[in-house]
Amino acid sequence: MRTAPSRLPVVDLARRFAAFEPELSEACARVLASGRVLLGPETEAFERELAAAFGRRHAVAVASGTEALRVALLALGVGPGDEVIVPAFTAVPTAAAVCATGAVPVPVDVDPETATIDPDAAAAARTSATRAVIPVHLYGRPAELPDLGVPVLEDAAQAHGALDPRAPSAAAAYSFYPTKNLGGIGDGGAVVTDDDELAADVRLRRMHGMREQYEHVVVAGNSRMSEVEAAALRVMLPRLAEHNDRRREIARRYREAAPGLRWQAPHERHVYHLCVVRTSDRDRFRAAMPFDTAVHYPRALTQQPAYERFTRAPCPEAEVWAAECVSLPCFPEMSDDEIEMVCRALQ
Repeated sequence: MRTAPSRLPVVDLARRFAAFEPELSEACARVLASGRVLLGPETEAFERELAAAFGRRHAVAVASGTEALRVALLALGVGPGDEVIVPAFTAVPTAAAVCATGAVPVPVDVDPETATIDPDAAAAARTSATRAVIPVHLYGRPAELPDLGVPVLEDAAQAHGALDPRAPSAAAAYSFYPTKNLGGIGDGGAVVTDDDELAADVRLRRMHGMREQYEHVVVAGNSRMSEVEAAALRVMLPRLAEHNDRRREIARRYREAAPGLRWQAPHERHVYHLCVVRTSDRDRFRAAMPFDTAVHYPRALTQQPAYERFTRAPCPEAEVWAAECVSLPCFPEMSDDEIEMVCRALQ
């Protein structure tokens, strides 16, 4: 009996890992042979290479993107009683990281065309308790950075290679979850910054606040990246720009094939971690497509049971985006025939 052909997925990690062989397996074997599995030469080399690739002085590897946000906020002095402004349309970890510091996330509405934070809404939400703002470069599209007179921490979990290194932010937080543009083989994250003191503080906090062996000068937890993860990311980093270009090409072809659809507003540095279209009848649209689709994200923070209590002002644009967004297949390993199939279905 013949099996039916599988549908095109939104992302295919098996293809991604295969594209990096045998280098990926060799990197993992190198770590195991070394006997050094935490905070060793692979992590140190990855930090240097990442900082150079992103045009910043420091990159500090941590356990996840959420941890990157959390420890960066702590290094900025954010804590209990403080408020941090976040976009209402984002993945929950943006707000979860704020809560983990003891501070309060304040969701504000997003721009209707970009789905990124609305600077005017952010300004309106600023209070005497505001200590930071976290613009999210959603789907890989650079957001406008609000100027509120407080530190800006960029949530770049979906925007590897999209940021302007000259941006006036305190730091950027990255995730290396496997599906990201620079995705590893497990969880991982990094704080990237030009601030020497902030980088040093993050390094301290990722290792139980330990300055010397068993001398702990800050109350902190464990946020280390494994050497295996760092080694894998070192294999993948040199091809990030090439893969981002491929994502841009895929998105360009989709948009040209279906100019009448409602797309996220373009940007010259967009890296299309996700290629997203909006539709007023999402269920019908998804059912009609001959390939897999996904929803990022079906609820705004103002609609999340755990976070709706932080709502202070209506966020209608965020909630409309949550009701209408659909993610299409968009990954560098797609074949031209697969791209063409998506284009035909969208027309």
